[in-house]
Amino acid sequence: MSRIVRIVAFGLGILGGIATSQGPEYSQQYRQRLGGAIDELGRVIAQFEADAAANGETQDSAIARLRSNPDGFVSRQGAAMQGNVERFGRLRAHREAMMQAGPFARIALMVRDGDRDVMEAAYRDFEPAIPVTEEGLLSAAIGFVAVWGGILVLAGFVRSLLRRPRARSAVAS
Repeated sequence: MSRIVRIVAFGLGILGGIATSQGPEYSQQYRQRLGGAIDELGRVIAQFEADAAANGETQDSAIARLRSNPDGFVSRQGAAMQGNVERFGRLRAHREAMMQAGPFARIALMVRDGDRDVMEAAYRDFEPAIPVTEEGLLSAAIGFVAVWGGILVLAGFVRSLLRRPRARSAVAS
């Protein structure tokens, strides 16, 4: 096999390893954003509950009161608070599932069940890094072997295709 092909395959393998190591890194940055979203929603809901209690209401009754108000603005605020409460529950359940999952399962959970708003925010601010965690190193190794090996196999296949016509023309002569 050509020395140039091996060098190119190695270089692209390194790039493949770096690229695949970003999955665990993005997942980690997503989890940080998820925690921040949960903390902020928790603060908003706690303030709403305190205001409701000061007026002799529970969270549910205060939301129902707002939603049934004939003033459209007030009614929409009730619907928005109901949405905040529901999203808070979903985000907390999602974070709990991610914390209990194994390293690579966290990536799958994020992709399958991740909160779109949090994922988009994490993507906007994503800073590539090479994680030195077990899952980051293993992801990098898998990416390197896949790209490096794939290029070597492809180069061997192409070379065998290029050799066949010469062998056939020599037999025909």
